[in-house]
Amino acid sequence: MEEHLPQPLILEILSRLTDSADLARCRVVSKTLNSLCKEVRSINLVCTLSRYVQSRLPQQVTAAPQVTPFKSILENLVCNSRHLESVSIGVDKSLVGISYDDAEDESDDLYLTDVEFVKNWLPWVCEELKFLSISDCWFQSCWRKAEVLAFISSCCKSLVELEVKNAWLSVDNLNQMPMLTKLTLEFIRLEDEDLDKVNDCFPCLQVLNLVGVGGFRQPKIHLLHLKSCLWTVSNAPLSLAIYAPNLVKLELRCVKPKSLVLETPLLHDFCLSLEVANEIRFQEFRNLMNLQLESSSLSSLINTFPFGKTIKKLKVELLKPGEPIGMKNLNLGVLFDVFPNLSSLTLGPRAWSAVQSNFDKGRLEIRTEMKVLKEIIARLVVDDISVTRSFIFAIMNICSNLSDMALLIHREEDSITASNLISSCTVDHPRVRWRWGMWKEGTEDTWVTDGI
Repeated sequence: MEEHLPQPLILEILSRLTDSADLARCRVVSKTLNSLCKEVRSINLVCTLSRYVQSRLPQQVTAAPQVTPFKSILENLVCNSRHLESVSIGVDKSLVGISYDDAEDESDDLYLTDVEFVKNWLPWVCEELKFLSISDCWFQSCWRKAEVLAFISSCCKSLVELEVKNAWLSVDNLNQMPMLTKLTLEFIRLEDEDLDKVNDCFPCLQVLNLVGVGGFRQPKIHLLHLKSCLWTVSNAPLSLAIYAPNLVKLELRCVKPKSLVLETPLLHDFCLSLEVANEIRFQEFRNLMNLQLESSSLSSLINTFPFGKTIKKLKVELLKPGEPIGMKNLNLGVLFDVFPNLSSLTLGPRAWSAVQSNFDKGRLEIRTEMKVLKEIIARLVVDDISVTRSFIFAIMNICSNLSDMALLIHREEDSITASNLISSCTVDHPRVRWRWGMWKEGTEDTWVTDGI
């Protein structure tokens, strides 16, 4: 069939294969396909659960041919390619959940950050390589410290983006990589307790993603060119600090650091989730427009934003239900005082419960009318329809220019109660565009009506 198609079209088809194991199969079909496979510029190879299981079966148990070792497939593909710019290798997500105790052997056939394995293929493509992703098999890598970062830094001088997942990484002998602009480390045990090596060896990073990276003591991100950062801290370091004068977008999720320091004056989008911190020091955010806060002591955290006048979109939620101090001090008056120029406010279910409870107890304490607020989005549980309805109507009186109200009622709520609430709100306030939906923890929101 390939004889009837132009070769550029065949190459385009081969380049779009999502699993490069199919590429390896195509090479043995014909000389034409074998030749064109060498011109493909990207490889994406994933070890599936079925391949892993089949490779563990004794040969006499199955009549199928012997499974080609996963590492051999990659080495063969890479060494027969001429112009690779992207290499992505890893194990299927279903394999990630297997623990070391559940694995029956101590093999290294899926130990993908093994530097000796990487040395067999990376030098063939390192000169033109722009993107490299290695997602290791955790039960084979968790007890083996890998020196792969040093080797990658020594030979991949043109690398722009690097991803490493599910591994134990050393930073010994790491060289500078000035061309690298994006780094993602996910579920990594990193031997860089203060992030000194990351700061020194990747000075031109614009995007940094640290997801579930452990091994920190007092980590400090100090990157002059950083623009976007996702940092979810897997352990409890003594302190966290970010010094990034050009950072625009930050998502930071931590637990209980003793201190948190941010010197990021150009921050525009900020998502912060933490239980509590003894000391919080933020440099003024002159450009901050979008803010999301999640905390057990939400009211205390909100009061660390004396410069909230720039913020237009705010989303808040209490991390734990029933925190007495966090709930008692959280009300709309506090939010509107700190963030007087909001155009959109989103309340999570526990935050809504807290502000509604304080309203019911006479703690509304709103000193000024909110004329700029246009939209409120909230997830709620209706414990007492009369209280909920009174609270919603009070919001309408305070926010005179509110035009959009999107309320998601818990899926297990009584349908009659939900129907009565919807009916009374839409009838009494027809000028507002009402949107109604359902929510439940762990599931996607469902919108029932849009724009009544």
